[in-house]
Amino acid sequence: MIKKILVSQPQPSSEKSPYYDIAKDFGVELVFRPFIKVEGLTSKEFRQQKVSLLNYTAVVFTSRHAIDNYFKLAKEMRIEVPEEMKYFCVTETISHYIQKYVQYRKRKVFFGNTGKITDLVPIMMKHKVEKYLIPMSDVHDNSVKELLDSKKLSHQECVMYRTVSNDFNEEEATAFDYDMAIFFSPSGITAFKKNFGDKYNHISVATFGPATAKAAHDAGLTVVIEAPTKEHPSMTGALRQYLRKQEK
Repeated sequence: MIKKILVSQPQPSSEKSPYYDIAKDFGVELVFRPFIKVEGLTSKEFRQQKVSLLNYTAVVFTSRHAIDNYFKLAKEMRIEVPEEMKYFCVTETISHYIQKYVQYRKRKVFFGNTGKITDLVPIMMKHKVEKYLIPMSDVHDNSVKELLDSKKLSHQECVMYRTVSNDFNEEEATAFDYDMAIFFSPSGITAFKKNFGDKYNHISVATFGPATAKAAHDAGLTVVIEAPTKEHPSMTGALRQYLRKQEK
């Protein structure tokens, strides 16, 4: 029976999270502990890409990490971001986060609704004269570059942050007594194997997204839940169904 579950994500900030309902309804203990963390590049590392922040008139932000590291690097390199800089964000929530660094109303801020860059491109197309800078993680493919190339937009991708393993300390590793672990990215699987090798291949594993599921299978883990599905588009929905079957 599943009694203790490790969720490889930060603890939900809202008390109304479906995870808490699951813990209550099925009497399981949920522990939130990210397996990966985001680390910003140093200004020295960034300079090796030979990208000048002031050569661009607009920045495309796909995450809060991108915003944090863009302004952190600008500060480290003593670059004053121009007042007229435009910001294009994949969601409204991310666009509001810019207020942490600049006065929102005084800037030109645009945002999409779906969280996907494809939804943002039509808005960018209305500003074809801009030179776009796209801060990214070290783990990315060429899909954004190819999309913007196809629209003939002037753009430059650059790496500003990296995903690294959030290693378990000795005390955490010794106390590892979970019946299930939930993963949301291939890098989470990589971090798990780095910390524990094959020691816990027997525990039940839930994965979100096809790439995560493939990484888990390739790593020899015991995958019992693969989300999303048509029936259960969320991890919590898939987990609830699995635990309900376990009870029967």
